[in-house]
Amino acid sequence: MFFRRAFRAVKRLLATSLQARAVAIMLVLAGAALVVLGGVLSFTIGNGLYNTRLQQVKSESSRAILVLQGHFIGAKATDKADLARRMAEVVPDLEASGVAQSRLVALIPVGGKANPLGAAWVYSEKFDLRSIDQAMQAQVDAAKGNLISKPYDLAFAGSSNPTALIGSLVHLNGAGNYELFLAYDLSTEAGTLDFVQRTLIFGGLITLAIIASLSYLVVSWLVEPVRQAAEFSKRIAAGEFDDRIKPKGNDVIAVLTNSLNSMADSLEQKIKSLNELSIMQQRFVADVSHELRTPLSTMKLTSEVLYANRENFVEPSKRSAELMFEQVNRFESLLKELLEISRYDAMGVTPGFEMQDLNGMVGKALVGIQPLADSKGVHLEVKIPNGAVPVEADAVRIERILSNLLTNAVEHGDGKPVTVQVAQNHKAVAVTVTDRGIGMNEEESSRAFDRFWRADPSRVRTTGGTGLGLSISLGDAQVHNGNLEVASAPGKGTCFRLTLPKRQGVDYASSPLPLKLDGE
Repeated sequence: MFFRRAFRAVKRLLATSLQARAVAIMLVLAGAALVVLGGVLSFTIGNGLYNTRLQQVKSESSRAILVLQGHFIGAKATDKADLARRMAEVVPDLEASGVAQSRLVALIPVGGKANPLGAAWVYSEKFDLRSIDQAMQAQVDAAKGNLISKPYDLAFAGSSNPTALIGSLVHLNGAGNYELFLAYDLSTEAGTLDFVQRTLIFGGLITLAIIASLSYLVVSWLVEPVRQAAEFSKRIAAGEFDDRIKPKGNDVIAVLTNSLNSMADSLEQKIKSLNELSIMQQRFVADVSHELRTPLSTMKLTSEVLYANRENFVEPSKRSAELMFEQVNRFESLLKELLEISRYDAMGVTPGFEMQDLNGMVGKALVGIQPLADSKGVHLEVKIPNGAVPVEADAVRIERILSNLLTNAVEHGDGKPVTVQVAQNHKAVAVTVTDRGIGMNEEESSRAFDRFWRADPSRVRTTGGTGLGLSISLGDAQVHNGNLEVASAPGKGTCFRLTLPKRQGVDYASSPLPLKLDGE
Protein backbone atom coordinates (compact mmCIF):
# COMPACT_ATOMS: atom_id res chain seq x y z
CA MET A 1 0.00 0.00 0.00
CA PHE A 2 2.83 2.39 0.90
CA PHE A 3 4.64 1.73 -2.36
CA ARG A 4 1.42 2.18 -4.33
CA ARG A 5 0.76 5.55 -2.71
CA ALA A 6 4.38 6.57 -3.25
CA PHE A 7 4.18 5.54 -6.92
CA ARG A 8 0.98 7.55 -7.39
CA ALA A 9 2.53 10.56 -5.68
CA VAL A 10 5.61 10.39 -7.93
CA LYS A 11 3.42 9.92 -11.01
CA ARG A 12 1.29 12.92 -10.04
CA LEU A 13 4.42 15.00 -9.40
CA LEU A 14 5.87 14.10 -12.82
CA ALA A 15 2.54 14.90 -14.49
CA THR A 16 2.20 18.34 -12.89
CA SER A 17 5.79 19.58 -12.57
CA LEU A 18 7.96 20.43 -15.56
CA GLN A 19 10.98 20.72 -13.26
CA ALA A 20 10.44 17.23 -11.87
CA ARG A 21 10.13 15.74 -15.36
CA ALA A 22 13.30 17.49 -16.55
CA VAL A 23 15.31 16.39 -13.50
CA ALA A 24 13.98 12.83 -13.80
CA ILE A 25 14.97 12.65 -17.48
CA MET A 26 18.44 14.01 -16.66
CA LEU A 27 18.86 11.43 -13.88
CA VAL A 28 17.75 8.56 -16.11
CA LEU A 29 20.10 9.57 -18.92
CA ALA A 30 23.00 10.27 -16.54
CA GLY A 31 22.36 7.01 -14.68
CA ALA A 32 22.38 5.04 -17.92
CA ALA A 33 25.61 6.72 -19.00
CA LEU A 34 27.24 6.02 -15.62
CA VAL A 35 26.15 2.38 -15.70
CA VAL A 36 27.68 1.92 -19.16
CA LEU A 37 30.84 3.80 -18.18
CA GLY A 38 31.15 1.90 -14.88
CA GLY A 39 30.66 -1.43 -16.64
CA VAL A 40 33.33 -0.63 -19.23
CA LEU A 41 35.79 0.57 -16.55
CA SER A 42 35.12 -2.44 -14.33
CA PHE A 43 35.59 -4.88 -17.22
CA THR A 44 38.75 -3.13 -18.43
CA ILE A 45 40.30 -2.92 -14.97
CA GLY A 46 39.40 -6.55 -14.21
CA ASN A 47 40.93 -7.78 -17.43
CA GLY A 48 44.03 -5.67 -16.80
CA LEU A 49 44.47 -7.04 -13.30
CA TYR A 50 43.94 -10.62 -14.42
CA ASN A 51 46.21 -10.41 -17.46
CA THR A 52 48.99 -8.76 -15.43
CA ARG A 53 48.73 -11.37 -12.71
CA LEU A 54 48.53 -14.17 -15.31
CA GLN A 55 51.80 -13.10 -16.89
CA GLN A 56 53.37 -12.97 -13.44
CA VAL A 57 52.20 -16.43 -12.43
CA LYS A 58 53.36 -17.90 -15.74
CA SER A 59 56.82 -16.46 -15.13
CA GLU A 60 56.80 -17.88 -11.60
CA SER A 61 55.57 -21.22 -12.95
CA SER A 62 58.45 -21.41 -15.44
CA ARG A 63 60.92 -20.87 -12.62
CA ALA A 64 59.12 -23.47 -10.50
CA ILE A 65 59.54 -26.05 -13.30
CA LEU A 66 63.26 -25.37 -13.40
CA VAL A 67 63.46 -25.70 -9.61
CA LEU A 68 61.53 -28.98 -9.74
CA GLN A 69 63.67 -30.49 -12.48
CA GLY A 70 66.83 -29.35 -10.70
CA HIS A 71 65.61 -31.09 -7.55
CA PHE A 72 65.71 -34.43 -9.37
CA ILE A 73 69.18 -34.02 -10.94
CA GLY A 74 71.22 -37.17 -10.20
CA ALA A 75 68.18 -39.19 -9.12
CA LYS A 76 68.07 -42.87 -10.15
CA ALA A 77 64.98 -44.89 -10.77
CA THR A 78 66.46 -47.83 -8.89
CA ASP A 79 66.85 -45.89 -5.68
CA LYS A 80 63.29 -45.87 -4.40
CA ALA A 81 64.17 -44.38 -1.04
CA ASP A 82 65.97 -41.47 -2.66
CA LEU A 83 63.04 -40.86 -5.02
CA ALA A 84 60.60 -40.99 -2.18
CA ARG A 85 62.65 -38.44 -0.22
CA ARG A 86 62.98 -36.14 -3.21
CA MET A 87 59.22 -36.45 -3.98
CA ALA A 88 58.32 -35.61 -0.41
CA GLU A 89 60.38 -32.44 -0.61
CA VAL A 90 58.64 -31.21 -3.81
CA VAL A 91 55.53 -29.71 -2.23
CA PRO A 92 57.26 -27.69 0.55
CA ASP A 93 59.90 -26.45 -1.86
CA LEU A 94 57.50 -25.29 -4.58
CA GLU A 95 54.77 -23.79 -2.33
CA ALA A 96 56.93 -20.82 -1.32
CA SER A 97 59.88 -20.88 -3.69
CA GLY A 98 60.27 -17.64 -5.71
CA VAL A 99 56.62 -16.42 -5.43
CA ALA A 100 55.18 -13.10 -4.31
CA GLN A 101 52.10 -14.82 -2.90
CA SER A 102 51.37 -18.34 -1.74
CA ARG A 103 50.63 -21.10 -4.20
CA LEU A 104 49.51 -24.71 -4.05
CA VAL A 105 51.21 -27.61 -5.81
CA ALA A 106 49.99 -30.87 -7.32
CA LEU A 107 52.31 -33.39 -9.03
CA ILE A 108 50.44 -36.15 -10.86
CA PRO A 109 51.95 -39.02 -12.91
CA VAL A 110 50.92 -38.98 -16.57
CA GLY A 111 47.86 -41.14 -16.98
CA GLY A 112 47.22 -41.03 -13.24
CA LYS A 113 49.38 -44.08 -12.55
CA ALA A 114 52.55 -43.96 -10.44
CA ASN A 115 55.88 -44.94 -11.81
CA PRO A 116 56.55 -48.44 -10.46
CA LEU A 117 59.90 -47.25 -9.20
CA GLY A 118 58.82 -43.82 -8.00
CA ALA A 119 56.15 -42.14 -5.91
CA ALA A 120 52.59 -41.54 -6.97
CA TRP A 121 50.54 -38.34 -6.45
CA VAL A 122 51.92 -35.57 -4.28
CA TYR A 123 49.98 -32.35 -3.64
CA SER A 124 49.43 -29.58 -1.15
CA GLU A 125 47.02 -30.33 1.64
CA LYS A 126 44.64 -27.47 0.68
CA PHE A 127 44.73 -28.20 -3.06
CA ASP A 128 41.21 -28.98 -4.34
CA LEU A 129 42.04 -31.64 -6.94
CA ARG A 130 38.51 -31.42 -8.33
CA SER A 131 39.57 -28.22 -10.07
CA ILE A 132 41.86 -30.34 -12.27
CA ASP A 133 39.51 -31.80 -14.83
CA GLN A 134 40.34 -34.36 -17.50
CA ALA A 135 40.09 -31.76 -20.28
CA MET A 136 42.87 -29.69 -18.72
CA GLN A 137 45.00 -32.78 -18.14
CA ALA A 138 44.63 -33.66 -21.81
CA GLN A 139 45.66 -30.12 -22.80
CA VAL A 140 48.72 -30.33 -20.54
CA ASP A 141 49.75 -33.70 -21.98
CA ALA A 142 49.32 -32.42 -25.54
CA ALA A 143 51.23 -29.18 -24.89
CA LYS A 144 54.51 -31.15 -24.35
CA GLY A 145 56.03 -28.80 -21.78
CA ASN A 146 54.23 -25.53 -22.64
CA LEU A 147 52.26 -23.78 -19.91
CA ILE A 148 48.48 -24.18 -19.89
CA SER A 149 46.32 -21.80 -17.84
CA LYS A 150 42.75 -22.31 -16.75
CA PRO A 151 41.00 -18.93 -17.12
CA TYR A 152 38.94 -17.48 -14.31
CA ASP A 153 36.63 -14.48 -14.70
CA LEU A 154 37.53 -12.39 -11.67
CA ALA A 155 34.23 -10.52 -11.69
CA PHE A 156 32.23 -13.75 -11.66
CA ALA A 157 34.56 -16.16 -9.92
CA GLY A 158 31.83 -17.20 -7.49
CA SER A 159 34.47 -17.92 -4.82
CA SER A 160 35.77 -16.02 -1.84
CA ASN A 161 39.32 -17.13 -2.76
CA PRO A 162 39.66 -17.02 -6.57
CA THR A 163 42.68 -18.73 -8.12
CA ALA A 164 44.56 -19.12 -11.38
CA LEU A 165 45.53 -22.71 -12.29
CA ILE A 166 48.75 -23.31 -14.34
CA GLY A 167 49.66 -26.75 -15.72
CA SER A 168 52.66 -28.16 -17.54
CA LEU A 169 54.14 -31.53 -18.48
CA VAL A 170 57.56 -32.08 -16.81
CA HIS A 171 60.11 -34.88 -16.99
CA LEU A 172 61.81 -35.83 -13.70
CA ASN A 173 65.06 -37.81 -13.70
CA GLY A 174 64.47 -41.27 -12.32
CA ALA A 175 60.72 -40.68 -11.83
CA GLY A 176 59.47 -40.22 -15.43
CA ASN A 177 56.85 -37.82 -16.82
CA TYR A 178 54.54 -35.93 -14.47
CA GLU A 179 51.82 -33.29 -14.77
CA LEU A 180 52.65 -30.29 -12.63
CA PHE A 181 49.76 -28.06 -11.51
CA LEU A 182 50.28 -24.79 -9.64
CA ALA A 183 47.34 -22.89 -8.11
CA TYR A 184 47.93 -19.17 -7.44
CA ASP A 185 45.84 -17.13 -5.03
CA LEU A 186 44.17 -14.16 -6.80
CA SER A 187 42.28 -12.82 -3.78
CA THR A 188 44.40 -9.66 -3.75
CA GLU A 189 43.46 -8.85 -7.34
CA ALA A 190 39.81 -9.72 -6.63
CA GLY A 191 39.87 -7.43 -3.59
CA THR A 192 41.39 -4.66 -5.68
CA LEU A 193 38.67 -5.08 -8.31
CA ASP A 194 35.97 -5.18 -5.64
CA PHE A 195 37.33 -1.94 -4.16
CA VAL A 196 37.35 -0.32 -7.61
CA GLN A 197 33.75 -1.42 -8.23
CA ARG A 198 32.56 -0.08 -4.86
CA THR A 199 34.38 3.17 -5.56
CA LEU A 200 32.70 3.40 -8.98
CA ILE A 201 29.26 2.77 -7.46
CA PHE A 202 29.77 5.25 -4.63
CA GLY A 203 31.20 7.82 -7.02
CA GLY A 204 28.33 7.22 -9.43
CA LEU A 205 25.75 7.87 -6.69
CA ILE A 206 27.53 11.06 -5.65
CA THR A 207 27.71 12.10 -9.32
CA LEU A 208 23.96 11.45 -9.73
CA ALA A 209 23.23 13.54 -6.64
CA ILE A 210 25.36 16.38 -7.99
CA ILE A 211 23.71 16.10 -11.42
CA ALA A 212 20.24 16.11 -9.80
CA SER A 213 21.05 19.22 -7.77
CA LEU A 214 22.59 21.08 -10.69
CA SER A 215 19.76 20.00 -13.00
CA TYR A 216 17.17 21.25 -10.53
CA LEU A 217 18.89 24.61 -10.21
CA VAL A 218 19.35 25.01 -13.98
CA VAL A 219 15.83 23.83 -14.81
CA SER A 220 14.37 26.10 -12.12
CA TRP A 221 16.22 29.02 -13.63
CA LEU A 222 15.00 28.14 -17.12
CA VAL A 223 11.44 27.29 -16.10
CA GLU A 224 10.89 30.39 -13.99
CA PRO A 225 10.24 32.68 -17.02
CA VAL A 226 7.91 30.03 -18.47
CA ARG A 227 6.07 29.83 -15.14
CA GLN A 228 5.75 33.61 -15.08
CA ALA A 229 4.42 33.51 -18.65
CA ALA A 230 1.88 30.84 -17.66
CA GLU A 231 0.70 32.89 -14.67
CA PHE A 232 0.54 35.97 -16.89
CA SER A 233 -1.59 34.06 -19.42
CA LYS A 234 -3.97 32.99 -16.65
CA ARG A 235 -4.36 36.59 -15.52
CA ILE A 236 -5.00 37.68 -19.12
CA ALA A 237 -7.61 34.92 -19.47
CA ALA A 238 -9.24 36.19 -16.26
CA GLY A 239 -9.46 39.70 -17.73
CA GLU A 240 -6.57 41.33 -15.85
CA PHE A 241 -4.98 43.36 -18.64
CA ASP A 242 -3.06 45.86 -16.51
CA ASP A 243 -0.21 43.52 -15.59
CA ARG A 244 2.88 43.04 -17.77
CA ILE A 245 6.05 40.94 -17.63
CA LYS A 246 9.38 42.72 -17.47
CA PRO A 247 11.67 41.30 -20.21
CA LYS A 248 15.24 40.35 -19.29
CA GLY A 249 18.04 40.00 -21.82
CA ASN A 250 17.72 39.37 -25.53
CA ASP A 251 17.27 35.61 -25.65
CA VAL A 252 14.26 33.58 -26.77
CA ILE A 253 12.60 34.01 -23.35
CA ALA A 254 12.78 37.78 -23.78
CA VAL A 255 11.20 37.41 -27.23
CA LEU A 256 8.41 35.34 -25.68
CA THR A 257 7.92 37.95 -22.96
CA ASN A 258 7.69 40.80 -25.47
CA SER A 259 5.25 38.79 -27.59
CA LEU A 260 3.00 38.12 -24.57
CA ASN A 261 3.08 41.80 -23.59
CA SER A 262 2.20 42.80 -27.17
CA MET A 263 -0.61 40.24 -27.20
CA ALA A 264 -1.96 41.63 -23.93
CA ASP A 265 -1.86 45.18 -25.30
CA SER A 266 -3.69 44.12 -28.44
CA LEU A 267 -6.31 42.14 -26.51
CA GLU A 268 -6.85 45.02 -24.10
CA GLN A 269 -7.47 47.45 -26.96
CA LYS A 270 -9.78 45.06 -28.78
CA ILE A 271 -11.76 44.21 -25.66
CA LYS A 272 -12.11 47.88 -24.80
CA SER A 273 -13.38 48.53 -28.32
CA LEU A 274 -15.79 45.62 -28.12
CA ASN A 275 -17.02 46.73 -24.70
CA GLU A 276 -17.60 50.25 -25.99
CA LEU A 277 -19.42 48.87 -29.03
CA SER A 278 -21.49 46.56 -26.83
CA ILE A 279 -22.41 49.44 -24.52
CA MET A 280 -23.40 51.55 -27.51
CA GLN A 281 -25.53 48.72 -28.91
CA GLN A 282 -27.20 48.12 -25.56
CA ARG A 283 -27.85 51.83 -25.13
CA PHE A 284 -29.18 52.05 -28.67
CA VAL A 285 -31.60 49.16 -28.12
CA ALA A 286 -32.71 50.54 -24.78
CA ASP A 287 -33.12 54.09 -26.11
CA VAL A 288 -34.96 52.97 -29.23
CA SER A 289 -37.21 50.67 -27.22
CA HIS A 290 -37.93 53.41 -24.74
CA GLU A 291 -38.63 56.02 -27.43
CA LEU A 292 -40.96 53.63 -29.22
CA ARG A 293 -43.14 53.16 -26.17
CA THR A 294 -44.91 56.52 -26.52
CA PRO A 295 -45.88 56.21 -30.20
CA LEU A 296 -46.65 52.55 -29.59
CA SER A 297 -49.07 53.45 -26.83
CA THR A 298 -50.86 55.86 -29.19
CA MET A 299 -50.93 53.25 -31.94
CA LYS A 300 -52.19 50.59 -29.54
CA LEU A 301 -54.98 52.84 -28.26
CA THR A 302 -55.96 53.71 -31.85
CA SER A 303 -55.88 50.06 -32.94
CA GLU A 304 -58.06 49.04 -30.00
CA VAL A 305 -60.65 51.71 -30.87
CA LEU A 306 -60.68 50.65 -34.51
CA TYR A 307 -60.80 46.97 -33.58
CA ALA A 308 -63.73 47.55 -31.21
CA ASN A 309 -65.68 49.28 -33.99
CA ARG A 310 -64.63 46.98 -36.85
CA GLU A 311 -68.19 45.71 -37.35
CA ASN A 312 -69.18 49.17 -38.55
CA PHE A 313 -66.55 49.11 -41.34
CA VAL A 314 -66.89 47.70 -44.79
CA GLU A 315 -64.98 44.46 -45.44
CA PRO A 316 -61.56 45.83 -46.58
CA SER A 317 -61.49 48.36 -43.74
CA LYS A 318 -62.65 45.75 -41.23
CA ARG A 319 -59.82 43.37 -42.18
CA SER A 320 -57.30 46.21 -42.00
CA ALA A 321 -58.44 47.08 -38.46
CA GLU A 322 -58.04 43.44 -37.39
CA LEU A 323 -54.55 43.16 -38.93
CA MET A 324 -53.51 46.45 -37.37
CA PHE A 325 -54.68 45.27 -33.95
CA GLU A 326 -52.79 41.96 -34.24
CA GLN A 327 -49.55 43.51 -35.48
CA VAL A 328 -49.56 46.29 -32.87
CA ASN A 329 -49.93 43.64 -30.15
CA ARG A 330 -47.09 41.65 -31.71
CA PHE A 331 -44.99 44.79 -31.93
CA GLU A 332 -45.65 45.49 -28.25
CA SER A 333 -44.58 41.94 -27.35
CA LEU A 334 -41.40 42.32 -29.40
CA LEU A 335 -40.63 45.64 -27.74
CA LYS A 336 -41.03 44.10 -24.27
CA GLU A 337 -38.72 41.24 -25.18
CA LEU A 338 -36.12 43.59 -26.63
CA LEU A 339 -36.16 45.60 -23.42
CA GLU A 340 -35.72 42.37 -21.44
CA ILE A 341 -32.82 41.28 -23.67
CA SER A 342 -31.16 44.68 -23.23
CA ARG A 343 -31.42 44.31 -19.45
CA TYR A 344 -29.69 40.92 -19.63
CA ASP A 345 -26.96 42.35 -21.87
CA ALA A 346 -26.43 45.20 -19.45
CA MET A 347 -26.42 42.73 -16.52
CA GLY A 348 -29.19 44.77 -14.96
CA VAL A 349 -31.50 41.87 -14.07
CA THR A 350 -32.25 41.48 -10.36
CA PRO A 351 -34.64 38.59 -9.74
CA GLY A 352 -36.88 38.56 -6.70
CA PHE A 353 -36.26 35.19 -5.07
CA GLU A 354 -38.95 33.78 -2.80
CA MET A 355 -39.95 30.27 -1.77
CA GLN A 356 -42.52 29.11 -4.34
CA ASP A 357 -44.40 25.92 -5.18
CA LEU A 358 -43.25 24.68 -8.59
CA ASN A 359 -46.48 22.72 -9.04
CA GLY A 360 -48.44 25.94 -8.61
CA MET A 361 -46.34 27.78 -11.21
CA VAL A 362 -46.78 24.88 -13.64
CA GLY A 363 -50.53 24.99 -13.03
CA LYS A 364 -50.72 28.72 -13.82
CA ALA A 365 -48.74 28.22 -17.05
CA LEU A 366 -51.06 25.35 -18.07
CA VAL A 367 -54.13 27.50 -17.48
CA GLY A 368 -52.66 30.22 -19.65
CA ILE A 369 -51.83 27.86 -22.53
CA GLN A 370 -55.04 25.82 -22.40
CA PRO A 371 -57.00 28.02 -24.88
CA LEU A 372 -54.23 27.68 -27.48
CA ALA A 373 -54.05 23.92 -26.86
CA ASP A 374 -57.80 23.60 -27.31
CA SER A 375 -57.68 25.55 -30.56
CA LYS A 376 -54.95 23.17 -31.82
CA GLY A 377 -56.65 20.06 -30.51
CA VAL A 378 -53.60 19.27 -28.34
CA HIS A 379 -54.07 17.22 -25.20
CA LEU A 380 -51.89 18.27 -22.25
CA GLU A 381 -50.67 15.34 -20.11
CA VAL A 382 -49.51 16.40 -16.65
CA LYS A 383 -47.34 14.27 -14.34
CA ILE A 384 -46.63 16.07 -11.08
CA PRO A 385 -45.79 14.67 -7.62
CA ASN A 386 -48.23 14.89 -4.75
CA GLY A 387 -47.78 17.79 -2.40
CA ALA A 388 -45.74 20.93 -2.86
CA VAL A 389 -42.43 21.12 -4.71
CA PRO A 390 -40.64 24.00 -2.95
CA VAL A 391 -38.08 26.07 -4.84
CA GLU A 392 -36.49 29.48 -4.23
CA ALA A 393 -37.30 31.36 -7.43
CA ASP A 394 -38.74 34.44 -9.12
CA ALA A 395 -42.28 33.24 -9.93
CA VAL A 396 -42.79 35.69 -12.83
CA ARG A 397 -39.66 34.55 -14.66
CA ILE A 398 -40.28 30.83 -14.08
CA GLU A 399 -43.86 31.15 -15.31
CA ARG A 400 -42.54 32.97 -18.38
CA ILE A 401 -40.14 30.08 -19.08
CA LEU A 402 -42.92 27.52 -18.73
CA SER A 403 -45.26 29.55 -20.91
CA ASN A 404 -42.64 29.78 -23.67
CA LEU A 405 -41.91 26.05 -23.53
CA LEU A 406 -45.59 25.10 -23.58
CA THR A 407 -46.31 27.50 -26.45
CA ASN A 408 -43.49 26.01 -28.53
CA ALA A 409 -44.67 22.47 -27.76
CA VAL A 410 -48.25 23.20 -28.76
CA GLU A 411 -47.19 25.13 -31.88
CA HIS A 412 -44.81 22.47 -33.16
CA GLY A 413 -46.46 19.31 -31.80
CA ASP A 414 -48.54 18.55 -34.91
CA GLY A 415 -51.66 18.22 -32.76
CA LYS A 416 -50.20 15.32 -30.75
CA PRO A 417 -50.27 15.18 -26.94
CA VAL A 418 -47.77 17.25 -24.96
CA THR A 419 -46.42 15.86 -21.68
CA VAL A 420 -45.47 18.07 -18.74
CA GLN A 421 -43.57 16.36 -15.91
CA VAL A 422 -42.30 17.67 -12.55
CA ALA A 423 -39.83 15.98 -10.18
CA GLN A 424 -37.48 16.85 -7.32
CA ASN A 425 -34.58 15.49 -5.32
CA HIS A 426 -32.91 16.76 -2.15
CA LYS A 427 -31.02 19.54 -4.01
CA ALA A 428 -32.88 20.36 -7.24
CA VAL A 429 -36.22 20.49 -9.02
CA ALA A 430 -36.97 19.95 -12.70
CA VAL A 431 -39.71 20.36 -15.31
CA THR A 432 -39.76 18.69 -18.73
CA VAL A 433 -42.07 19.67 -21.60
CA THR A 434 -42.14 17.00 -24.28
CA ASP A 435 -43.98 17.06 -27.61
CA ARG A 436 -44.23 14.39 -30.31
CA GLY A 437 -44.07 16.73 -33.28
CA ILE A 438 -41.71 17.37 -36.17
CA GLY A 439 -38.57 17.74 -34.01
CA MET A 440 -35.20 19.20 -34.97
CA ASN A 441 -31.89 17.81 -36.18
CA GLU A 442 -28.63 18.19 -34.26
CA GLU A 443 -27.64 21.47 -35.94
CA GLU A 444 -31.05 23.02 -35.34
CA SER A 445 -31.05 21.89 -31.70
CA SER A 446 -27.69 23.58 -31.13
CA ARG A 447 -29.21 26.90 -32.31
CA ALA A 448 -32.54 26.61 -30.49
CA PHE A 449 -31.60 29.32 -27.97
CA ASP A 450 -30.12 31.77 -30.51
CA ARG A 451 -31.84 35.15 -30.79
CA PHE A 452 -34.33 35.58 -33.67
CA TRP A 453 -33.61 32.04 -34.91
CA ARG A 454 -36.35 29.70 -36.11
CA ALA A 455 -35.98 26.11 -37.28
CA ASP A 456 -38.41 26.84 -40.14
CA PRO A 457 -38.85 30.56 -40.90
CA SER A 458 -41.66 29.80 -43.35
CA ARG A 459 -43.72 27.90 -40.79
CA VAL A 460 -47.15 29.38 -40.02
CA ARG A 461 -47.18 30.69 -36.44
CA THR A 462 -50.54 31.53 -34.91
CA THR A 463 -49.05 33.21 -31.83
CA GLY A 464 -46.91 35.73 -33.69
CA GLY A 465 -43.65 34.71 -31.98
CA THR A 466 -40.59 36.94 -32.20
CA GLY A 467 -37.78 34.35 -31.98
CA LEU A 468 -36.60 35.76 -28.63
CA GLY A 469 -38.65 33.59 -26.28
CA LEU A 470 -36.18 30.71 -25.83
CA SER A 471 -33.23 33.08 -25.56
CA ILE A 472 -34.98 34.98 -22.76
CA SER A 473 -36.00 31.68 -21.15
CA LEU A 474 -32.35 30.55 -21.10
CA GLY A 475 -31.38 33.85 -19.46
CA ASP A 476 -34.16 33.42 -16.87
CA ALA A 477 -32.90 29.90 -16.07
CA GLN A 478 -29.29 31.03 -15.76
CA VAL A 479 -30.15 33.96 -13.50
CA HIS A 480 -31.62 31.28 -11.17
CA ASN A 481 -28.29 29.37 -11.37
CA GLY A 482 -30.19 26.70 -13.23
CA ASN A 483 -30.10 25.27 -16.72
CA LEU A 484 -32.39 24.92 -19.73
CA GLU A 485 -31.59 22.07 -22.11
CA VAL A 486 -33.10 20.54 -25.24
CA ALA A 487 -33.15 17.11 -26.87
CA SER A 488 -34.77 16.61 -30.25
CA ALA A 489 -34.87 14.32 -33.25
CA PRO A 490 -36.60 14.74 -36.63
CA GLY A 491 -40.00 13.05 -36.63
CA LYS A 492 -39.78 12.10 -32.95
CA GLY A 493 -40.43 15.39 -31.22
CA THR A 494 -38.63 17.69 -28.78
CA CYS A 495 -38.00 17.68 -25.04
CA PHE A 496 -37.03 20.80 -23.05
CA ARG A 497 -35.78 20.34 -19.49
CA LEU A 498 -35.62 23.14 -16.90
CA THR A 499 -33.50 22.34 -13.82
CA LEU A 500 -33.26 24.69 -10.82
CA PRO A 501 -31.57 24.45 -7.42
CA LYS A 502 -34.02 24.18 -4.57
CA ARG A 503 -32.24 27.01 -2.79
CA GLN A 504 -29.92 29.63 -4.24
CA GLY A 505 -26.28 28.97 -3.47
CA VAL A 506 -26.78 25.18 -3.40
CA ASP A 507 -24.96 23.23 -6.12
CA TYR A 508 -26.74 20.21 -7.60
CA ALA A 509 -24.94 17.30 -9.24
CA SER A 510 -27.74 16.01 -11.47
CA SER A 511 -31.26 16.78 -12.63
CA PRO A 512 -34.20 14.89 -11.09
CA LEU A 513 -35.55 14.16 -14.60
CA PRO A 514 -33.85 12.59 -17.62
CA LEU A 515 -33.54 14.59 -20.84
CA LYS A 516 -35.12 12.20 -23.34
CA LEU A 517 -37.84 12.03 -25.95
CA ASP A 518 -41.12 10.23 -25.44
CA GLY A 519 -40.70 6.49 -25.95
CA GLU A 520 -36.92 6.40 -25.43
